Parts: sequence; C-alpha cells; structure tokens
Amino acid sequence: MSLITLDCVGLPCPKPVLKTKEALDNGAQLLLVVVDNEASKNNVTRFAGNQGCRISDRLLDNGHFEISITGTGEEQQNLPLDSADYSCKIPISDGLIYVISADRMGRGSEELGWALLQTFIQTIKEVKPLPAKILFYNSGVKLVVEQSGALEALTELQKQGVEILVCGTCLDFFKLKSSIKVGQISNMYDIMNTMTKAAKVISPQ
Repeated sequence: MSLITLDCVGLPCPKPVLKTKEALDNGAQLLLVVVDNEASKNNVTRFAGNQGCRISDRLLDNGHFEISITGTGEEQQNLPLDSADYSCKIPISDGLIYVISADRMGRGSEELGWALLQTFIQTIKEVKPLPAKILFYNSGVKLVVEQSGALEALTELQKQGVEILVCGTCLDFFKLKSSIKVGQISNMYDIMNTMTKAAKVISPQ
C-alpha cells in the first residue's frame, strides 16, 4: 500500500476536499493531506470520515496541518460531494472596499505611521465582514512588496477571497514591480471603477 501525499497548502476551500475525493475515487488507500488552515483541515477530515475512512491529524511546527487518511476497502462509501458543504463560509461584503493610498497611517512620525499601517492591515481579518477588495496605490504599494511586514496578513486575506488590486503605474514609479509578493497588478480604470461601485470605502489615511 503506497502513500500518496497531497500538498493543499494555499488552496481555498473546497479544493483540498476535491483533491482528496479525487484520490480516493482513483483507489488511493493511504493518503497524507497537508493544509494550512483549520477550516480546510476540518473539511477534509469530515469528508474522509463520511467516506468511512480512518483519520488522524496533527499540527506541524510551521502551523500547517497534516491529515492521515486510510481507506477501508469495501466500507468506503464514495458518497457524492456537494462543494457547498465544504466551503469556508467566510462573510465578505461585496460593497465594502479598503483603500491604502500611502505607506503610513495618520500624520506625524513616519516611522510610527508605517508601523500603525501594517498593524491596521494585520487586523482587517479580525473584523467581519471582510472587504471584497483592497486597493493599493501611490506609496501604499510598498505594503505588497517583499520589505513589507503586512505580507502574511494580505496573503491570508487573499486566500479567504479578498481581491487585492495594486496600481501598476505606482509600482513602476517606485521601481517595485519586480518585488511584488501579493495581489494583482491593476490600472486606474479598474481602481476607479471599483471605488465608484462600492457601497462603502474605508481608508486609514
């Protein structure tokens, strides 16, 4: 019985469940599934349990979860899958957007403003509903490049379905286009269109 490893790190719900189902449907009897959040871990273990599999899981040192799944032959039920049953169900408001137009929050100390802005972004995920989009332009684009302390928080928000749009002209101006680590390079038309259609715009500047 050979072990099959499924690396599902970075995949949004319900993709880890879909990959697990595909492997089981193809006859896999011993699976090791790696995910990077508790919602995906719970969904995979619940699905495998519904299939009659034996399951164990553990938390790795890097914060990821490792799920061991053992098929049980004839007891495996191969039940149909409804993807909606395994979504992460994170509330997102279509009419709410955040605008980051500078590399600091408030006025006064630039160093303090930079630190406050990174903390602001790290806190977005704690406030529900999440925004549909976060827009970065002017010096705000410095928050999406490799020197930023907000990258981990922005990456997590992106995994949860928040769209991150970054002004391409601004990246060119600051010579940062090659350093972008998260988000989608966009243009002024998309940024203006998003702001025009938004029911609510929040900016820390």
